[in-house]
Amino acid sequence: MSTIRVAARPEPVDIDPRRAALIVVDMQNDFGAEGGMFDRAGIDRTAIQAIVPRIAAVVADARASGIPVIFLRQQHDPDLADAGGPGAPHFIKHVPKKIGEAFPAPDGTVGRVLVRGTWNTDNVPELTPQPGDIVVGKHRYSGFFETSLDAHLRRLDAKYLIVTGATTSICVESTVRDAMFRDYWCLVLEGCTAEPIAADTGRSNQEASLLTIETLFGWVGSSADLRVALSPLRQAAE
Repeated sequence: MSTIRVAARPEPVDIDPRRAALIVVDMQNDFGAEGGMFDRAGIDRTAIQAIVPRIAAVVADARASGIPVIFLRQQHDPDLADAGGPGAPHFIKHVPKKIGEAFPAPDGTVGRVLVRGTWNTDNVPELTPQPGDIVVGKHRYSGFFETSLDAHLRRLDAKYLIVTGATTSICVESTVRDAMFRDYWCLVLEGCTAEPIAADTGRSNQEASLLTIETLFGWVGSSADLRVALSPLRQAAE
């Protein structure tokens, strides 16, 4: 099978599964778990928690279909040198979220907000990377900025990216934009993304980002339609 056709907006998209990769954006404790950065800041995690089992199912389908899985993690060096420093917008925007702050983590270790190698930047348990998966740390919103993501994708000869994760209007959209600039085809799975910003307004950032993506940056589909498209591959592997 050379290509699969996946129902999507604004039109179905043809994907060569041999050149596809699944991207899981920032499904880590600081954003999705009790005791993480979002929880400590009083940010509603309901939508992020809801997509965890859906993404886990997509990850399982990808592994069964031979599609590489790449986990992105928003994280900084312990000395925060890669956060830009006090004069950088990125650093300033994260000060209210207490980047680097130490506190007792739920697992009994010393946690530090958005610092690599801590409980905070580990994936939520349901989405723990397995042998053969790829983990890419990033210190800005885009998964491509000063990371090894593009090199991994080129080594895999990947052209089609199936994108999931949080948050939709920040790290997911930033990564999709940069992917399109590099000529990757992106299929964003709507029910596997979440965004707390403006979730309680008449039109949410979630809706605005998905509309932007399907209009100019890629395609938007569902995990159910992807599963249908991948079913021959899973059956062949059984």
